[in-house]
Amino acid sequence: MDGVVDVKVAGIFGKLGGLAVLNLQGIHTRYENTEDAYNEITSCDKESFVTVMQKIYSKPMNEALIGKRVEEIKAQGVAAAVSITPNMAEKYGPIAKEAGLDIVFVQSTVTGIEHRSQSGDPSLNLEKYCKSIGLPVVVGNCVAYRTALELMETGVAGILVGVGPGAACTSRGVLGIGVPMATAIADCFAAAQTYADRIKGQAPLIIADGGMVTSGDICKAIACGADAVMIGSPLARAKEAPG
Repeated sequence: MDGVVDVKVAGIFGKLGGLAVLNLQGIHTRYENTEDAYNEITSCDKESFVTVMQKIYSKPMNEALIGKRVEEIKAQGVAAAVSITPNMAEKYGPIAKEAGLDIVFVQSTVTGIEHRSQSGDPSLNLEKYCKSIGLPVVVGNCVAYRTALELMETGVAGILVGVGPGAACTSRGVLGIGVPMATAIADCFAAAQTYADRIKGQAPLIIADGGMVTSGDICKAIACGADAVMIGSPLARAKEAPG
C-alpha cells in the first residue's frame, strides 16, 4: 500500500530481514516527486478524502518511473518486490524485470487461475505468466483448499491467504463476506501439503494476508501453517511509513 511502502521503507524493511512490496500502480509510478501527493492525502479531511484520492490517482502512470523505482530499491542492497493487478501484469511486469526486479506479486481481492476482463476475454493466464516472466510469482488472495491447490499447480512461488480480515479491506463491510484467518490458513496449508505430496517436493509458500495487529496474531498464523505474514496497519503507524 502506498501509505506503508515507498522506496525508503523498502530499503529499511529489507535490511531488517523483511520484504516490502511496492505498489507498482500507485503514486510512485505516477509522480516523480511523491511528497506533494502524500501531503495532500494526509492533510485532507474525511469529507474531501474520496475526491482527493480520485484526483491523485487519475494521473496516468509514467512507465519510465517503473524501472526507476525498482533500481532505487535495488541500490539499497535489498530485494525488490512489486505488486501489480492481473490486468496490468503482462504490460508492466517485464519493464520492472528489466530493471532488476526480484519478485512480482499479482494481486486482486479474490483470485483464480485465469483472470478475465469485463468483456469476458482472458486477460491473464497465471500458468503462462509464471513461465514467461521468469521470476518468482506470488498471487492472491484466496481462502479455500481447492482454489489454493489450483493456484499452486500454475507454478506460483507463493499464495496470499485472506479475504475480509484486514483493516483496509472492504470486502466484509461491503459484501458481508469474509473468512476467519485461522480457517483460511489451515485450509490453504492443507492444500500445500497435498501439493507437496503430489510432486514429492516443496509447495509454494503460504502468506497470511490481513488482520495481523499484534505479535500474537503472527504467532497464531504461523502455528496454523503460514510461512510468512503480510503486515499492514501496524507498519502504517510507524514514523518511517510515508503515509
